[in-house]
Amino acid sequence: MKISVIGLGYLGVTHAVAMAALGHEVIGIEPDQNKILALKSGTVPFYELGLKEALAKAIATEKISFQHQHDERSASAQIHFICVGTPQSIDNHAADTSYVFTAASQLATVLKPDSLVVGKSTVPVGTAANLIQTIESIAGFTPSVCWNPEFLREGTALEDSLKPDRIVIGSDNEAVNKPLIECYQDILTQGVPLLELDLATAELVKVSANAFLATKISFINAMAEIAEASGADAVKLAEAIGMDNRIGKSFLRTGIGFGGGCLPKDIRGFIARADELGVGSSLNFLTEVDQINLRRRQRVVDLATNELGTLKNKTIAMLGISFKPDSDDLRDSPALEIALKLHARGAIVNIHDPVSLESLHKKHPALTTSTSALEACRDSDLAILGTEWKEYIDLAPESLSPKTKIIIDGRNVLNVEKWQAAGWRVIALGRNLH
Repeated sequence: MKISVIGLGYLGVTHAVAMAALGHEVIGIEPDQNKILALKSGTVPFYELGLKEALAKAIATEKISFQHQHDERSASAQIHFICVGTPQSIDNHAADTSYVFTAASQLATVLKPDSLVVGKSTVPVGTAANLIQTIESIAGFTPSVCWNPEFLREGTALEDSLKPDRIVIGSDNEAVNKPLIECYQDILTQGVPLLELDLATAELVKVSANAFLATKISFINAMAEIAEASGADAVKLAEAIGMDNRIGKSFLRTGIGFGGGCLPKDIRGFIARADELGVGSSLNFLTEVDQINLRRRQRVVDLATNELGTLKNKTIAMLGISFKPDSDDLRDSPALEIALKLHARGAIVNIHDPVSLESLHKKHPALTTSTSALEACRDSDLAILGTEWKEYIDLAPESLSPKTKIIIDGRNVLNVEKWQAAGWRVIALGRNLH
């Protein structure tokens, strides 16, 4: 099939490459000329495992091309995927859907009546209905529209695209779903479940899933607060309750909490949309979920202050700065916020991360970076594990040469006995270690 993918950010590039891998002819649309040039040369503008190689293959087999605006070639696509961002609004917590409506309006000027418009962006419930009206007012006909939410995890995004847990398609007329089902046929034949829903329910799936995951993370971090006050061990608590198959162990890990470009802004946007619908009290608990999450970041700053007395001119090694491993994404990164808070209090923060330092230099040039974990920890008064990269988990603590052997394990992933045997004092969130 010939398809267009509109918006070549994280979601768009990944989806475009995945569709090319399935054998479709893909045309990527992106107004940023620099991004287009980079993609044409095979350069992915972010770090994602396996994506660069898959892009190179798609280019070599001529399954993918890129352009900065629509033309007759892109207009002839059977399916148009809208994959633009929906960031948090500047002046409130609501999702900014302006990019979605701009993309749809531009598409409407060339859209053909027999083409299908598919939204993949995460949007507030009710957006699709308004989008149909917007396209209709410009195109002069009622468009066929589906909502097909994405469920990508950074670090495994390409695999998640090609081997998803489920495919959700929302529309107000299941007859229009047929081209999209055909597009995904190779995935569906692997036994991946297909859920055909109405538009509003499909819009709710992604934000509801993210709200649940955020709640689960904040729940165990709330238990960590209680464990710290009572002398209990929240890590062992998580293990015990996770054995209940009604609860499950996934996302029950204490630490500095969640971040990234999805969970934080999605739960805030969900709260804002519930308020608009007049049912804000239904999501009051998500406000506390957000607050618990933010408190864990401040907890690390407080622990560092307790250990060092003052942070001014103290040298602190920060191991990991991206919001999760196998990603260079710094959006709402707990580790980055902690580093910035420490820096603001006068600490010398030496940061190492396997892939995120270039992004960090662009966003926060005042922060100090190190070329290795060993360099970051050299002569440090304190170390903090902020992102659970495998190379930090596998570190030999005896190979490090700090001034003081103290480390705050912000992710509860270190082998405590190994570090203690090497003479380190290990501080872990939600644990009473001796």
